[in-house]
Amino acid sequence: MGVVYAPIKLSNLLRDDLQPVEVDALVDSGAINLCIPEIVQRELGLTVKRTRVAQMADGSLLEVGIVEPVTVQFENRITTTTAMVLGNEVLLGAIAMQDMDVMIDPRNERLILPPDRPNFALAKVK
Repeated sequence: MGVVYAPIKLSNLLRDDLQPVEVDALVDSGAINLCIPEIVQRELGLTVKRTRVAQMADGSLLEVGIVEPVTVQFENRITTTTAMVLGNEVLLGAIAMQDMDVMIDPRNERLILPPDRPNFALAKVK
């Protein structure tokens, strides 16, 4: 499987006066969290609520800011989550993907809605 990007909209749940930001997000099912660069944080008017130590792919540790609440939309799916502020592109991790009930199509290298439920998201509660 190659690199997968997906068009998503990000918005600040608490700031209706700000326009959503549309980005092509790197889709990474091996990453847990949503990550946004500082420029997106500023555009959305998100404030760092706390910090957290994150382990990078190379094993290094980095203290990053955590912002909330970020609303993520892909096609007809939507979720609200926290985001780590780091990097130079938006990274869509597993928590937001699972909550929106979306999946990676590895053959076509894209994010898709499950074929058996394209009109609604299924939440697994146990």
